[in-house]
Amino acid sequence: MAKRILVLLIAVMFTLGVVSLGFAADVDVKGTVTKIDGKKITVKDDKGKGTTVEVKNTTGVKVGDKVEIKGGVVKKMPAAGGY
Repeated sequence: MAKRILVLLIAVMFTLGVVSLGFAADVDVKGTVTKIDGKKITVKDDKGKGTTVEVKNTTGVKVGDKVEIKGGVVKKMPAAGGY
């Protein structure tokens, strides 16, 4: 009986984890690009938290760029010093 409950709890935790990844595309993110993998971009915010988001287009974006992602659209932010 305890074994079944444990298996059920693990299955529920896994399912919730997968569902939360599906909602990551709806998240607005601002920070520095740390990784680009196809249409997935990982961005590290000012607090050091990394978030991976699936975007519509990665053209012109490279690792190290400061970006803002809203609704799956990547917008490059002006560099500090702003020329």
